[in-house]
Amino acid sequence: MRERQTLDDGISAVKSLTQSLADNLELIGMGEEEGDDSIVTEAEDALRAMRGEVKARQVETLLSGEADSNDTYLEIHAGAGGTESQDWASMLLRMYTRWAERRRFKVEVLEVHDGEEAGIKSATVHIKGQNAYGWLKTESGVHRLVRISPYDSNARRHTSFASVWVYPVIDDSIVIEIPESEVRIDTYRSSGSGGQHVNTTDSAVRITHIPTGIAVACQAERSQHKNRAKAWEMLRSRLYEEELKKREAAANATESSKSDIGWGHQIRSYVLQPYQLVKDLRTGVESTSPSNVLDGDLDEFMEASLSQRIEGGSGEVVADLE
Repeated sequence: MRERQTLDDGISAVKSLTQSLADNLELIGMGEEEGDDSIVTEAEDALRAMRGEVKARQVETLLSGEADSNDTYLEIHAGAGGTESQDWASMLLRMYTRWAERRRFKVEVLEVHDGEEAGIKSATVHIKGQNAYGWLKTESGVHRLVRISPYDSNARRHTSFASVWVYPVIDDSIVIEIPESEVRIDTYRSSGSGGQHVNTTDSAVRITHIPTGIAVACQAERSQHKNRAKAWEMLRSRLYEEELKKREAAANATESSKSDIGWGHQIRSYVLQPYQLVKDLRTGVESTSPSNVLDGDLDEFMEASLSQRIEGGSGEVVADLE
């Protein structure tokens, strides 16, 4: 039903844009014949307004991967550097949460490990919404922050790193078999606030897939049983995402511009001092308003990286109505 709705929306949009284009071109012709500049101006304004909708629809065509329409898990891990990196990890968590809220996606926090002084050591969130994985899948990688540290009494400039990992939530139509002999299951007490029950029982669950070394954890639920079920679901999603990466690498083996997506490598720099700049190192897209980017204004970066992954070009999405 979701696939049918997506196809219906796409077909309706194309028909609507095609009709609007024909109508406005006809109005321009009539206005020129009658010498009525107001009609021509109104039709030209309508065509300019259509450019935004065409661009949005163009970007949506890039979200055609096998799991792009699915919900997604997003993990954030602080790099080496103690409080600085942990604070940066918490800033990234806020950034992606704000981005999701702008799109009216739902965000469920599954697991958070707080830092000793500030920030977080790691976090896992479940983002629910149409094409959530498709939009976020190119955000996996290392993110770098340069700023004057608020934790340094000498006000020196610090560089911090944090990694982001994105993988899709799989539905019932995708079966991932995992023998229990290949996993190790650990239980521990949940960290942070959560009430007397959470803090006094080993309700949190961590599952490690021994052959790949992939580990997932969940402490969002009050019961160990529910956390275990969610952790199994997350592990299946991680293994599925690994398979998707292998397929992509094989398909793009002859096109380095597509295969070098930057998995596990630095993908974006956020410089707050001595100048203001956010730059994506894969596509070259820049923003001189880091505050807006850290407040969730990420669409330009995502569109460019999606376009580059599909087309292997500069990442620019162009909509011409000439």
